[in-house]
Amino acid sequence: MLQALKKNPKFTPRRGPVVLAILDGVGYGKYADGDAVKLARTPVLDAFMKNCPVTKLKAHGTAVGMPSDDDMGNSEVGHNAIGCGRVFSQGAKLVEEAVESKKLFAGEVWKKLIENVKRHDSTLHFLGLFSDGNVHSNINHLKAMVEEAKKAGVKHVRIHALLDGRDVPETSALEYIDPFEAFLAELNKDGFDARIASGGGRMVITMDRYGANWDMVRKGWEVHVHGCGEMFRNAHEAVEALRKKTGAIDQDLPPFVISDDGRTPVGAMKDHDSVIFFNFRGDRALEITKAFEAEQLAEFDRGIRPDVMYAGMMEYDGDLHAPKLYLVNPPEIDRTMDEYLCATGVPQLAVSETQKFGHVTYFFNGNRSGKFSDTLDDYEEIRSDIVPFEQRPWMKCAEITDRVVEAIGSGKYGMIRLNFPNGDMVGHTGNMEAVIVAMESLDLCLARIKKAVEEAGGVLVISADHGNADDMLEHDKKGNVKLDKAGAPARKTSHSLNPVPCIVFDPESKNEYKPELREGLGISSLAATCIELLGYEPPADYDPSVLVFK
Repeated sequence: MLQALKKNPKFTPRRGPVVLAILDGVGYGKYADGDAVKLARTPVLDAFMKNCPVTKLKAHGTAVGMPSDDDMGNSEVGHNAIGCGRVFSQGAKLVEEAVESKKLFAGEVWKKLIENVKRHDSTLHFLGLFSDGNVHSNINHLKAMVEEAKKAGVKHVRIHALLDGRDVPETSALEYIDPFEAFLAELNKDGFDARIASGGGRMVITMDRYGANWDMVRKGWEVHVHGCGEMFRNAHEAVEALRKKTGAIDQDLPPFVISDDGRTPVGAMKDHDSVIFFNFRGDRALEITKAFEAEQLAEFDRGIRPDVMYAGMMEYDGDLHAPKLYLVNPPEIDRTMDEYLCATGVPQLAVSETQKFGHVTYFFNGNRSGKFSDTLDDYEEIRSDIVPFEQRPWMKCAEITDRVVEAIGSGKYGMIRLNFPNGDMVGHTGNMEAVIVAMESLDLCLARIKKAVEEAGGVLVISADHGNADDMLEHDKKGNVKLDKAGAPARKTSHSLNPVPCIVFDPESKNEYKPELREGLGISSLAATCIELLGYEPPADYDPSVLVFK
């Protein structure tokens, strides 16, 4: 059990709670064209920016534990950093190091997977997100594993490719498929046989999270495991045909199966095969992992379940120990803000809708399921709608706000944290008009929370985990908007590399700290900031608060 936090003699706690509002995917745009945050009418957010202490925080790259500052931040690493107040090396960096050092291939799990297929002359399957977005996966890790599998004596490899178009340009699938097919063609000698066997858009199959839509997992299972689906001769043909048929961007393309004769899939999974789910990020890996590992599965009928040896790139949930086998150890994140506040006796509420509920609980708490205290921790999930996000760009922000306003007025909580998913989830659709609606919906909600905080005498901290809505168009190195094949501005669906705001609204301020907040910090500084606003001293090794006391 952690020691209780010490009181901060420089700060008098306010009457009401500290409220941390995470506007997911809302950053400072670098370009005027494509910045839906600026294009939206947001008088409340604008007033906060103008009248409150405000600074910019880094939310990408090394500031959140990614390998380099060319790497986007994401909601997982962002909430890890916000919740634990420090920066840990994250999945992308840990896996990169394990692959480059060959430590992954010297590990017992890799050896077991390889020995299994060699002993049974069976197939090694790789399933995961097929891009170099470095948010959930990296295709370079996949290529290294395929090469090492051949060196180790594996003869049969099948790849099940989840198309991205979300962390990379929206119609870039063939930019990954075609070079990868050429890469496989070079390897396919001396009795080695590696092929892409199935695929589909990541928002259609396999990569559901938080139980939002298990039917996605069912579809993925049928395609990857049983080889049931629309058949094509190769992945290039599948993407071109499905784009023409549906008009969908990569993340929304229907599933496909590769077959030489139009009847028999080239990569259905069979007894004694080995399967590696090569995504390193956990939230969209847990459901497909459960489908492979659970003895009984209530969520859908798996049909005949092949007896395979399954492993994940990382351990996706340390409490559930899922998966049972994994290739790289995850970061060991401890002493989070939630745990410290429980040790100090501060009642807390975490609330969001399904799409980001795990972020304000599991990821915020250092990849830990469950609560630190059954009496001090309250978690509330508001079920997300199962519709394309551009069709409901307001999502559940009103319902989240209802709960937050009620909680502020109740006097029950010392700390409330919430996540509004709109800027990120709608931002990923590439639909500028929908993102503008999303931002304007958020602004209406911020007005209600502002009023509740004022009435309760609390403090509101507004920030984000990374950018997205602030960068909705592709730009070249000179800052000019790129054009798509039709001559229209090329839409951007990935996160941005932009900083995010940190706004402190303290209506009953006693002027204990300067109105100018510290600059040059990362979002990991939000933990120390909230702890100080609660009237306590943050742990000595936490990254510094944005507050500068007089």
